Amino acid sequence: MNFSFLPFLLLLTSLLACQPQNQSDTTNAEMVSNYDWMMLPFVKEDAANPVLTPAPATVFECPIRKEKVNWEVKDVFNPAAIVRNDTVFLIYRAEDSVGRHNGTSRIGLATSTDGLHFNRMPEPVFYPDNDFMKPVEWEGGCEDPRVVEDTAGTYFMTYTAYNGELARLCVASSPDLVHWKKEGLAFANAYQGKYKETWSKSGSVVCRLQGNKMVATPVNGLYYMYWGDTHLFLATSEDLIHWTPLEDENGELQPVLSPREKYFDSDLVEPGPPALLTDEGILLIYNARNAPQPKGDPGLAEFTYAAGQALFRADDPSTLISRGDSNFFKPEKDYELTGQVNKVCFLEGLAYFKNQWLLYYGTADSKIAVATHKP
Repeated sequence: MNFSFLPFLLLLTSLLACQPQNQSDTTNAEMVSNYDWMMLPFVKEDAANPVLTPAPATVFECPIRKEKVNWEVKDVFNPAAIVRNDTVFLIYRAEDSVGRHNGTSRIGLATSTDGLHFNRMPEPVFYPDNDFMKPVEWEGGCEDPRVVEDTAGTYFMTYTAYNGELARLCVASSPDLVHWKKEGLAFANAYQGKYKETWSKSGSVVCRLQGNKMVATPVNGLYYMYWGDTHLFLATSEDLIHWTPLEDENGELQPVLSPREKYFDSDLVEPGPPALLTDEGILLIYNARNAPQPKGDPGLAEFTYAAGQALFRADDPSTLISRGDSNFFKPEKDYELTGQVNKVCFLEGLAYFKNQWLLYYGTADSKIAVATHKP
């Protein structure tokens, strides 16, 4: 070989490896080679899935209704996951089947010593009550928790409060994952209350893996959180409780990740589990919905919820470095294809446990399943 040709050949090979690939032609294994920064592959644990299903028998005395309700009879889905004392804590959304929304959401807790088989607490650990949050939580409820901890061992949960008209991103804290203190609206104090009455959801706080803990980690002196369920936006905080959304020079929310026509994420994008600081940057697993044709990905059914991965700069969480062109996770199993909302895999809980990553997700807004990745 003529060695003067070698640099050109290496450059050509590198460029070809970075070319976008068609959704239907890219396998999980191919994506590993093309996107080395991604966390891949994840394998669905078919023998154990779904790991949590609705429980018709569990009863809770609702302090607002002042009567007993079967609080997780209809659906369980969209969990957070935390490792504590060599145990996986699954903090999940559950719905009853009463009220004007045909289901109020509360947050339950289940534990496992193997990550696959869970024992659940008989009552929810977080729920709408006769407190200062009732106007924003009742009667839709408390939805879609995501949990990180700080260096002192305090847990912080972002969740969505829904009163039937408006979804608002909120924060709660806990010393033990069982007893929670409601801290209020995440954006209550930002810009003189500008965002108190606006729709907001899905807070994914930037963290790092420390042992088997997901520890919230400041970037340039501030905590960062990805949020939103149309585009992805950013917010910063000094204390993990009070958050300020990132705005552009016109005082408008500044998107850091947006839908793309003809891709799996053509209709909307929404954060998944807590974002993870890695050697390559900030790895964000995100959920996405496919739009109908002609805007959507022709290789996916319309309104399918699948998941992607994106990488942001470690020293600037607003700067996108790379983004997968194909989903790495999509509905395939019967319990993912059919349920309260069909064709949904909604990824929300990520935990490092016994030398592997466990990824917990809601299936068709009805059940909970898990997939594993062994580094």
